[in-house]
Amino acid sequence: MTLTRIDIDLTEQQLRRTLVADASRGLSASAKVLPPKYFYDQRGSELFERITLLPEYYPTRTERRILSRCADQIVATAPTFTSLVELGSGSSSKTPLLLDAIQRLSTNMSYVPVDVSLHALAGAVGNLRETYPLLPIHGVVRDFEQALDTLPQHGDRLLALLGSTIGNLDPEGRTEFLNNVAAALAPGESLLLGVDLVKDRRRLVEAYDDAAGTTRLFNLNMLNVLNRLLAADFDPACFDHVALWDEEHSWIEMRLRAREAMKIRLGLLETTVAFEQGEEIRTEISTKFRRATLEWEFNNAGLELAGWWDDSESTGQSDAAGDYAVVLGVRS
Repeated sequence: MTLTRIDIDLTEQQLRRTLVADASRGLSASAKVLPPKYFYDQRGSELFERITLLPEYYPTRTERRILSRCADQIVATAPTFTSLVELGSGSSSKTPLLLDAIQRLSTNMSYVPVDVSLHALAGAVGNLRETYPLLPIHGVVRDFEQALDTLPQHGDRLLALLGSTIGNLDPEGRTEFLNNVAAALAPGESLLLGVDLVKDRRRLVEAYDDAAGTTRLFNLNMLNVLNRLLAADFDPACFDHVALWDEEHSWIEMRLRAREAMKIRLGLLETTVAFEQGEEIRTEISTKFRRATLEWEFNNAGLELAGWWDDSESTGQSDAAGDYAVVLGVRS
């Protein structure tokens, strides 16, 4: 393995074709919906990094705190592995906490960051190369919702999906993802998840509707992505950012609400989409978990819950419920 390599399994053209299909299906539905992957162009990635620093947005700093305190125990709990494969790696800003813990146990290690954004991936790889000049890094531009069995394999793997990214998937999507993980992993290989936990509704909503309005800009930026990739003519000023808590599904929804009735041209689809005043596009769900739910979903996919570290009792096997947890599942 060369020290630095980036494979592009998802080109801009392929992303556009996928968006065309998603937009055709989602914007023509009676309840309009688009997947959150389209937040993350260069501008969207930059805005999300700003969101992680907001006082209302606790998940990033809480996950970082757990990893800072427990990385050695997490790495020791995971079965032997020689490759850290991080799905949805983004800026890889928390990855050094794991890499340092891994290197305290073994120097025979490679890192495989996987992200839909080439811009974010290239930046992360460049930053990590400065800190870890001898670490083999094999980046891949890819959607982690695709099959995972063709990802680069450099020995036994620890797959990681941090940032509560799994919460963006609905129950059917999570089932498919966990089944894909189980199909890709050999027995004894493992999955490390960051998961946000159910808590006070007010704190949850504020985390997605901050006082500074950064999340509003992030949400509205999806319309700019649609304009660019679909030759559309959305005016972000004609939409409001909405964040709400869905008690039944235990998730936050982000939506874009039309301020007035309008028709939007989608050039690549050669069609128009009508909006009534107040009509919404759901742009994201962010599921909040309970331990019992996650353990049940792991078991159904053939994964054993082997470690649980949260911000209330970071012991590796805590039943206490904090704000956030880092969870280890091992392929049985």
